[in-house]
Amino acid sequence: MSEFEKIEYKPRSVREILIEMKDISELMMDLAYSAALFNDYELAEEVLELESHVDTLAYQLNMSTMVATRDPEDAEALVGVLKVASSADKISDAAADIAMIVLRNIGVHPLVSEVFKKAEEGLVKATVHPNSILAGKRLSELELASKIGVDIIAIRRKKHWIINPKGRETIQKNDILIARGSHSGVDELKKLAEGTLQKLEEE
Repeated sequence: MSEFEKIEYKPRSVREILIEMKDISELMMDLAYSAALFNDYELAEEVLELESHVDTLAYQLNMSTMVATRDPEDAEALVGVLKVASSADKISDAAADIAMIVLRNIGVHPLVSEVFKKAEEGLVKATVHPNSILAGKRLSELELASKIGVDIIAIRRKKHWIINPKGRETIQKNDILIARGSHSGVDELKKLAEGTLQKLEEE
């Protein structure tokens, strides 16, 4: 029995599934680049887990569109939806390919790392020191996006990954943060996490 045959149909709107596929595939690219840039095996493995989830969503979307199709007009209207879903699936596959560079110990060429550094947005991996002002604060309380132009896209807490954390998430000491934002912002976040900077310098 194939993996798809084991998936049970659950009624969900096509729009809901499509939005989730889009959001996850975009997040996967950020995480895959982070995994390659920081040579992080666990993050690379998380990318592959998400890729498997996107495959499941794609199959659920196909089932939902079949259920929603009542006549040729419906089928024609849903063609565009399936094309978007296919694109999101391809993006997730590309992210998984990047993650495999890490898992297979191929290594990232220095030129690639240089390209990442010259991008408009930077990526940073920072460990939260016990004396960091970030420890014990909720993301919504810190307002990092509005104050320093940085988004936390993942948190590793011991062996557990929190992907795309919500505002209610509280940063804990020894958390490993993966963040994306302006180069000055990610530099400031790293200093805040390390405890060498004790105050947010708002933009």
